[in-house]
Amino acid sequence: MDKLPISCFIIAKNEADRIARTIRSVRPWVDEIVVVDSESTDDTVRVAASEGCRVITQRWLGFGGQKRFAEDQCRNDWVLNLDADEVVTPALRREIVSLFAHVAPRFVAYGMPIELVYPNTSRPRRWARDHWYVRLYDRRIVRFRDSIVHDLVVTDGHPVGILRAPAYHYSFRSYEDLKRKLAERMQLSAKHATSTSPKLLARMAIEFPVNFFKYYIGRRHFMGGRNGLRYSWVQADYRLLKIFHMWRNRSSKSPAEADSNADGQGSVEGQADTNGAAVSPAAEMPLYG
Repeated sequence: MDKLPISCFIIAKNEADRIARTIRSVRPWVDEIVVVDSESTDDTVRVAASEGCRVITQRWLGFGGQKRFAEDQCRNDWVLNLDADEVVTPALRREIVSLFAHVAPRFVAYGMPIELVYPNTSRPRRWARDHWYVRLYDRRIVRFRDSIVHDLVVTDGHPVGILRAPAYHYSFRSYEDLKRKLAERMQLSAKHATSTSPKLLARMAIEFPVNFFKYYIGRRHFMGGRNGLRYSWVQADYRLLKIFHMWRNRSSKSPAEADSNADGQGSVEGQADTNGAAVSPAAEMPLYG
């Protein structure tokens, strides 16, 4: 089939065991694939290069910064972002192809469902409802937020199109891998927290039950059986621990430091998040955040 005028970009580190599956889901129909590797110590670079990708090594710039760097390496204006553990399904590919069939796409950005696949399974649970993110867009008009912690596309009020078919997200290799990833993200979030200590303390009382309900019922992990129960528990536990570490970090700072960060002036991160507040509405909805 003819290739679309789309550059797919992937940021990666130590993903040699699964990045090929991601690449092969788009290679037949996108114009180019750019892999930005943040100094992997495994065979990620070799695997990506062997799959026909253009591979660039870049020291880690933060989640948003790394993706903005990757955007700049693409030769096409329309870009598709995938993580190294995500796979475009045939149905999603057909939807994207249809957007470019006759004229330019109607919207400047398109969001899509990203559905979680549990370890040792091949498909999401029934009625999955995990995340919805803008991943296909015209980089001349919208781009990723320049943020250390967050990686969301800033749409600046532009209408966002909706793609119905999902990408599959093979997010974690095992539950130990999930806990490790969440622990790393938790420390990063705590370091850059801006909420006040009293607010965080109040949240601790309800954080676990609210998030367990959010994942198990709201995101329908009850359809995942034992895996769904375990996943919801781990996620709720992580959210509680994150708030605890945020509260501890905030409580240990002087009042002047706390006020500075709360106003978004104490760090580059605070300023970047203030400037990038206008993200896709669906990405901010509680069931998709």
